[in-house]
Amino acid sequence: MTLDRTRPLWIALLVGLLGAPALADDSDRPEPRPIPVQMEGGAEGDAPPAADAPGTPAEDAASAPAAAPAGPAPLTRGLAGPYLAARMATVENDFRAAARYFVQAVAQDPSDPYLQDSALVALTSAGDLDRAVAFAERMVLSGSATELAGLLHRAKLVKDGAWDELLAFLETSRSVDLPITEDLMDGTIQGWALMGAGRGSDSLAAFQALAASESLAPVANYHLALAQAIVGDYDSAEALLAQEGTGDHLLGLVARVQVLAQLDRRDEAEALLAGLPGLEAEPQLLDLQARLAAGAPVSFDIVGGPSDGIAQLLLAFASALSGGPDPEPLSLIHARLAVWLAPENAEARLIAAQLLQERQQFDLAEAEYEAVRAMGQLRPAAELSRIDALARAGRRPEAENAALALSAAYPSLAQAWVALGDVLRQQEKYTTAVPAYDKALQLLSDAPPEARWFPLYARGIALERAGQFERAEADLLAALEIRPDQASLLNYLGYSWIDRNQNLEQALEMIKKAVELAPGDGYILDSLAWAYYRLGRYEEAVAPMEQAIATMASDPLVNDHLGDIYWKVGRTREAEIQWKRALSLEPAESGEVDPARIRAKLERGLDAVLADEAGTDSRAAPQPQTEADASE
Repeated sequence: MTLDRTRPLWIALLVGLLGAPALADDSDRPEPRPIPVQMEGGAEGDAPPAADAPGTPAEDAASAPAAAPAGPAPLTRGLAGPYLAARMATVENDFRAAARYFVQAVAQDPSDPYLQDSALVALTSAGDLDRAVAFAERMVLSGSATELAGLLHRAKLVKDGAWDELLAFLETSRSVDLPITEDLMDGTIQGWALMGAGRGSDSLAAFQALAASESLAPVANYHLALAQAIVGDYDSAEALLAQEGTGDHLLGLVARVQVLAQLDRRDEAEALLAGLPGLEAEPQLLDLQARLAAGAPVSFDIVGGPSDGIAQLLLAFASALSGGPDPEPLSLIHARLAVWLAPENAEARLIAAQLLQERQQFDLAEAEYEAVRAMGQLRPAAELSRIDALARAGRRPEAENAALALSAAYPSLAQAWVALGDVLRQQEKYTTAVPAYDKALQLLSDAPPEARWFPLYARGIALERAGQFERAEADLLAALEIRPDQASLLNYLGYSWIDRNQNLEQALEMIKKAVELAPGDGYILDSLAWAYYRLGRYEEAVAPMEQAIATMASDPLVNDHLGDIYWKVGRTREAEIQWKRALSLEPAESGEVDPARIRAKLERGLDAVLADEAGTDSRAAPQPQTEADASE
């Protein structure tokens, strides 16, 4: 048996039922550029800021702190002001600000269902469930309940244990077009509500009726098994959990092991866990294994009652609804409700944290990760995500501490050392980052080459920025042997050579290939243009640099480069405009551009600055060569 945390069959089923598209992976973001060794003519730039890990999303978005709740908006009377502020906050996934403004908008127009639902979405997404539920309750009582308000009302009745009231609400509020035996959400809630109301036989019958639908059977049978175990029918529960598609996920596996223990079939439970891939990364399973081996009592507590069962249902829906290229707001809502109903369910908190992280709400995600840690559920996969979330939230010292703790707890986990190296590098601790990558590569010495390219690339970047270019070059070339078509690798090494006036012909060909692989990447286009510039092919440099500036108008280095290229082709007025633009973008903060050098170019022209640098800087790069003259 292979442990799968994501319930593949359940997700496929629910996606089909909900019409949600398949989940798309985040696209990789290449490392933008190496640290410049010299400016044109040899002037050395300031030390650059740390770049995010290669292959991660764009640095500005990734490393910026999560947006804090917005301050008070300017006074605007009526609906327009709060509505527009709420819409802007929604676009930025600033749920707390969106909630505040949508509530203000509803106060201006209490009868608008769109505003009401938007307020519910924002309040729930922000984790303010008490206010969201109170808001939904008012909608229900006023007879203006939307479907979302109805879902929150169901959750409120579940949390209150008002099972008879919940059953009555299901009876009166549902669509008459869909029988409850064909409605996965309400049918499962009904089964658990009957259990909560003390009607065990009716509960089992409701689950069995739901499972009669072939499309709903895997999910319905899982909940039926949990209900059977609660009433003590462990034999029937085990038979269902053993079926393919019913219990082959983390919570299902825990449930089955616990059921086997109740049947005194502990040897089968131990065999189920023995050799399970990924077991060492799951504290809950390790604890079960230890208790079984020690002969300690193992209780059935994967669900403590109907509320926990409904929380697991909401969790499954959250996973299914997250499966699309455009984030589905209801995915986070279902995850938040699952946590609200079952705050000790670590899986629910992890899903909520991951969804928040995907929406760039790193501080909100960290609160969920911290809750999981407080439960003693330190899981490598979750910790790696948490470290990433902390780093992207600008909380890099905390990310470093988390990475240190993870590498200490799991010293044989290569990914932990890579994460530590990345966080150190993001803090410009390049020399310190190298040993972390060394350890990762040592652990991966017998791993397939594909597992080694990223640590080689990352160590190469750290070495290059630490001034150890010979070692960096070896790592980058080794990584390229594994990933010859990795655009970011080709660009990084090619730019490094160009910046050092080395291997210009080979560097140019590498960057041309990178452009073909990632034609819209501004950093790579900048590298191509700068390669032409270094070769003295100024006219050819214009087009790719103009394409780069079209995608990176706010990058001071690209503006500075374009100014230099314009100057060399005789477009001096446009060159001055670009240099002034570069100065306006506070280039000193980037560390890649020297503002004093730009001012000198504006005062005396590029040629004069280059002449001065060539006469005074022993490290000055040679004058740009033609491609034929470039030495290897």
